Amino acid sequence: MKVALPTLKILLEQNVLEIKFTRRRPKPGSPRHRRMLCTNSARILKSEPGRETLHYRPTFKGPRFNPATKNLIIAWDIFKQDYRMINCDDVMVISQVPDDEEFWTYFTEVLYKMSPGQKETFFDI
Repeated sequence: MKVALPTLKILLEQNVLEIKFTRRRPKPGSPRHRRMLCTNSARILKSEPGRETLHYRPTFKGPRFNPATKNLIIAWDIFKQDYRMINCDDVMVISQVPDDEEFWTYFTEVLYKMSPGQKETFFDI
């Protein structure tokens, strides 16, 4: 489902999303699109497992510009374990997992078992 910035912002607050978007700055030799597993859910990120397992750390300073003016949104990338900017010019939600125990079950049964190579492959599909 293709979404715009306002919808993506709302979805990120209560879900973990698998998204695909066009890179804002294409990398030579890399695919034009990038996939990402991300969230802005305080329920997940500020929980003890979020801080320990996902290595979430709150930021104390924002970017030096307003991301929304460039149609960007900032979200926590679960695999990279850092904040990333998402280009909302062309973003598609592939799947969503609610920010409750369903996510932690998915994390334990699927994500935790992925090798570094499988995670890298995930990004560029």
